[in-house]
Formats: sequence, C-alpha cells, structure tokens
Amino acid sequence: MATVTTAARLHFGFQNLSLAHERLYGGVGLALDEPQLVVEAEPAEKLDCDDEAAKPYAQRVVDVLDVAGAKVRVHERFPRHVGLGSGTQLALATLIAVARAHDLTVDARTVAPQLGRGGRSGVGVATFEAGGFVVDGGHPTERFTHNPPAEGDWDVPPVVASHHVPADWRFLLVVPDTDPGQSGSDEDRSMRTAIERADPGIADQISALLTRRLLPAIATRSRRDFGGAAARLGRLNGAWYADEQGGVYRPPAGSIVEHLADAPTVTGAGQSSWGPTVWGLTDTDGMGKAKEAGYRALEAAGVGGEVHVAAPRNRGATLDDSG
Repeated sequence: MATVTTAARLHFGFQNLSLAHERLYGGVGLALDEPQLVVEAEPAEKLDCDDEAAKPYAQRVVDVLDVAGAKVRVHERFPRHVGLGSGTQLALATLIAVARAHDLTVDARTVAPQLGRGGRSGVGVATFEAGGFVVDGGHPTERFTHNPPAEGDWDVPPVVASHHVPADWRFLLVVPDTDPGQSGSDEDRSMRTAIERADPGIADQISALLTRRLLPAIATRSRRDFGGAAARLGRLNGAWYADEQGGVYRPPAGSIVEHLADAPTVTGAGQSSWGPTVWGLTDTDGMGKAKEAGYRALEAAGVGGEVHVAAPRNRGATLDDSG
C-alpha cells in the first residue's frame, strides 16, 4: 500500500499570452500547505476507485504503467475548479501512489503530459515536485498557437526560478459560494480567445514586473513588496481575460479583492487562476484579523462562502509506502 499527500497551490497568472513572443504562458504561483489531498493505492486485479474525479486519472495511470489494476482511495481532497489546482495534484498523486503500490518508480514530470497535465502552466507539477514559489518558462509559441498539440504531445514547462516562501507568511483564501471556475473544453475555448486578442504590451509589463519587483521581493523576503507585485500580476492578467470572465476579475472576485485591499493586515490580494478563490497575503501575527476581513469581504460582496488561512508549503508531495 502507498499513500501520497499533497496540497493546493495558488496561481497568480501567466507571463505571456501573446503570439508575438517566443514563449507562451509561463506560469507563476506557489504551493500551500492546505487544503490537502491524500490518495492511497494498493495492487489489485482490476481498477477499483472510490472517487469519481480520480477515476479517469486512475484508469490512465493503470494503462500508462501497464499494470492489471489498483484499489485507489481518496481520503482527503479539496474542491475542484475553484482555482486551487486540484486536477494536477489529484492526477499526480494517483500516479505516484499506484506506481509505488506496484513497486514501480516513475517521474511525475515525465508522465504528467500523458495524464493531460502541464499543457499550459507548469506550476502544479513543479509544486507537486518541490513546493515553494515557482516561475516556469512556458511553451514554445510555434507549437502552441491557437490550438495546443494533441494531448500528451508536450513537455511540462521548465522551472526557471524557484524560492522557499518565508515560513511566517500566511495566505488568506476566500472561496465564495458561486459557480466553479472554468475547466476542460470551456477553459480551452476561453484561453484560445484570450490568446487571439492578447496585447503583447501587457507581456512586456509583466516581464518588467517579474524581474524588477516580484523576484526581488521573494528573494529578499519582503512580504509587502511581494503581495503588491503578485496583485499587480493578477490585474495585468485580468486585462487579457476580461471579455472571457466578465471583468478584470471574475465576479464576485473583484468586489472581494477590493475589500481585502483595504484591510490593514492584508498585503496584496488577487484571484487564483480562473477563481472563484481570492487570495490575500498576511503573516502569523495578522491571521485572525485577516480572516475577519475575509468574511467582511464576502458580506460586502453579497455572497456566502468559506475563509481559510494557509501556510506556504516548501516541500513537495510526500510518499508513505510502509503499509
């Protein structure tokens, strides 16, 4: 029996969506220590999976590994399509658990494309591998024009920068009760439309922001500078997606971001991926007041929801195959 534990990630945005530049996408994000995902697997003569979301990945894993089957159980999970990266973590956790249950060793990065992961952002794969703050190098634009290559016919984007996140930083997660974020064919269609319209000048602004503000902030452990730069990155990305998501942020994320920006204990706020999750940055001393600010922001936006505070995760997924 093998058990894999991993957790959520935040996705602040991409470096480029314009076909005018040589590299497309280029994700920026970081790993959180919660909410967590726990997948357990043991050998079996056929596939037996108790989780509907995990079942397609488990079937692909069994096929890729060329094993008879596996008994797969998902003991902890976090919501799908809320901007926390559940799909990639579920796919890779299932891969590693099933492989180790059969005494096989696989490389998550190498196999991820066969599971349909890493076709745009490489942040989820990189945080599964090592946690921390990650910038990936994107894909060659000539291969990812209006339509990406066939599923699996790509490499996961390389990690071009990574840093540990200070242990006393805390990330406020405000998850409004609203429709889930885009995924699957809807997400593909929205991304193609955004790429067709993308202003290359925004990518130039993001490049300067990344090199002059965001990377220096994480390297010098400046929470205030990091929060402001990450928030700015999200706003610039929102200019690309405005027509597809109903504004710079997907409603009601814009209202929540606005109210968090006024909270004295929160430094920077933005939307993670397609949302609806909104993040805010605080520290261990400000967690209580930040959480209160999160609930006030939900109330001001006229929606219910959940508010959590998560520590950063500076390690990758863990494997326990002692059972």
